[in-house]
Amino acid sequence: MINRTKLIIIRHGQSIGNATNRILGHTDMDLTELGYKQANATAEHLKNEIIDKIYSSDLKRAFNTAIPHGKLHNLDVFTSKDLRELYIGEWENLFVNEIIERWGREVYENQWFGNFGTFKFPSGEAVSEGGMRFYNVLVRISKDNPGKTVLISAHAAVIRAFWGYISGISWSELADKLPFPTNASYSIAYFDGEKIIPDKYSCDEHLVDVGITKVKMINKSNYN
Repeated sequence: MINRTKLIIIRHGQSIGNATNRILGHTDMDLTELGYKQANATAEHLKNEIIDKIYSSDLKRAFNTAIPHGKLHNLDVFTSKDLRELYIGEWENLFVNEIIERWGREVYENQWFGNFGTFKFPSGEAVSEGGMRFYNVLVRISKDNPGKTVLISAHAAVIRAFWGYISGISWSELADKLPFPTNASYSIAYFDGEKIIPDKYSCDEHLVDVGITKVKMINKSNYN
């Protein structure tokens, strides 16, 4: 247990895509003004953590969420494409209403939201593939940093898929059992040398005064 790695996994603050109802995936779009405030609030909340290393997705919204932590702890932020959000193929950078017009409401609401864990984006990544990609890179990072505390800045869907996997939730049950993490929330897990063990998910109480923003869930029973 002495050499277990502590992982603090942060979802980026509100992005321009979040605020404008646009689906981004690998599309590189920055934080909103509120998103920057959320990122700073999370960094301030975690300032007493002894953080040894910081990694981030190379996309602006995640990287700029990690920067305040780097400043407070005097650490560089290392970026990795493997920490990116799901690649969403033909849905990249589309407004939600455009997706519904082209693929239908049933695909967007029932298949994407209602069956999140088993969904595969048109010409893009499957949720399970993205979740395992994220899991594998966190295992690699953990092995590179035994006994240390590592902060990871990333994205909602890959964090949700990864967390479901380490929590033993089947892909088919994920939509019903685990929500998306909120913007700038943090989750804590530990790597014991063999596997990643979940602890706390989507902690966001520190954002009450700043503004908690989340993905609006859809009741799939309306579309069965």
